[in-house]
Order: sequence, then structure tokens, then C-alpha cells
Amino acid sequence: MFGKTSLLGLIVGASLILPPGAPRGAVLAQETPLSPGTRRFEEVRRFPAPEARQGVAVDDTHFYGIGNAHIVKRDKRDGTPVAEWKGDPGGPIVHLNSCVVLPEGLVCAHSNYPAVPMLSSLEIWDPATLRHRSSHSFGIFEGSLTWAVRKDGDWWLNFAQYGGTGGVPGRGPEWTTLVRFGDGWARKNGYTYPPQFVQALAPYSASGGNWGPDGLLYVSGHDQPALYALRLPAQGSVLEWVETLSAPFHGQAWVFDPAEPRIVWGIHRASGEVVVGSLVP
Repeated sequence: MFGKTSLLGLIVGASLILPPGAPRGAVLAQETPLSPGTRRFEEVRRFPAPEARQGVAVDDTHFYGIGNAHIVKRDKRDGTPVAEWKGDPGGPIVHLNSCVVLPEGLVCAHSNYPAVPMLSSLEIWDPATLRHRSSHSFGIFEGSLTWAVRKDGDWWLNFAQYGGTGGVPGRGPEWTTLVRFGDGWARKNGYTYPPQFVQALAPYSASGGNWGPDGLLYVSGHDQPALYALRLPAQGSVLEWVETLSAPFHGQAWVFDPAEPRIVWGIHRASGEVVVGSLVP
């Protein structure tokens, strides 16, 4: 088994394929092919979780199946449900996207998808009891909030745009934006995705995202069995596409296991299951 240190070495050691004549050290991340790289995630376990239509969150002892307005907390050992939250029909919670367990609580990205204009908010539950704690509304902002994570003391939120259902005329997936917020929700930075990456996910967008222990940003699409590794650009505003890793789940929201960072948790929507994958170098 790999620990945090060995995983970091595996990821950092991964190289890009450069065309003949490219200078040593050249980075052509935006030209990375769609085919998987040398690393991949292989399935190691599944749990029945029919509520998990949108994604899954994980802490040290439990996982949380996420639906549009439904959360079930389950024991990590055998999938036994231990707590549940359900939104009221026609209530304010319309479309939960990805969730992650942070010191602030079970933090979930929420939107009114597929309605327009797009409305977004950050909703937080108590992980122990699944009682709703707090809400932060962005109202009409830069798109539909699909995921929210923390890094370097700041919030990193992804606001998606779509080319089909739920899309805004004149604004396709290429308008999807990763925004970094500081104290008081002050906007610090904003980034877009490489055109080839946008095309790979179209007509949908980035459905889930998490920062890896190597400092790379790993993103999932809507239904592709893959995770896409990207990094912040040294110049400009476009994220660099580093690598594509095959995964045993089909898009939507997913997380790294906080107890073992080589492990990922995702969902298989068609079968109503939560899927656990392990990194293979």
C-alpha cells in the first residue's frame, strides 16, 4: 500500500508526452490526449447506495450518499445507514452537486439546475447529525455551482455553464469558471479550462473537483469514467491539462479518502452504487 509520501512521488514523477523537437522541460498540458495516462484508478469495492445520484462525500469512518435533496450517512465498513436528511418537495434545496467533509461541516455545492437564471449557494450540514447548519447564497453569479473545496486557507469554487439543458443562450461550457475566494468571500483569482478539455466534457461541464496531495486539481466530468489532472498556470488564466486517469466511476461528484489519499470514492449512477477505487501507478 502506498502512503501519502509515495503517492506524491508517483504523481509528481508522472511525465507528459512531448512531440519530437520540443525543448527539454516544455509543458504542453493543453495538448494532452484524451486517452488515459500511465496511472489509473482500479475498483476495489462497491456499496449499494441508491440515494447517491449526484455524488459521495467521505470522512474517516463514514461516507455520505448525495442526491438532489437527499443525504444518507453510511458506515464505511459495511454501508449501514446511520443518519439521513431529506429536503421538502418544492423546498429551497433543489440540486445538490458535490459535497466534502471539512472543519466547517459537510459542505455541499447547490444550484437550481436546470432552471435559469442560474442560482447558486453553499449549504452546510452537521456531519454527525445531518442537521442543516448554515447557507451562503451567491444568487446569480458566474454559473451553476458544482463543487467547493478548501486549499491554502481559501475557498475554490467551480461555476459551471452548459451547452444543453440548463444552459444559458450564448454561454456554453467554455464559460465554466474556477474562482478562488479569500476572507469575506472576496474574489482573488479566476481560471477557465483548456478548449480541448471543454470539448471532452461537452455539452456538460466539470461536475466534481478536489485538490490532490500533489497540488494538482483533479476534475470529473458528467459521465466519463475518468479523472482529469490539471494545474494552475504560471501565466495567464487557463488551467493546464496535465493527465487523464481512468476511473471506475462515471463522472459526477467524488472525493479522495482523507484516511488514505490513494483511494477515491465515486458513484455508479446506473446501478445505484458507491464505488471505491485505488490508484495504480
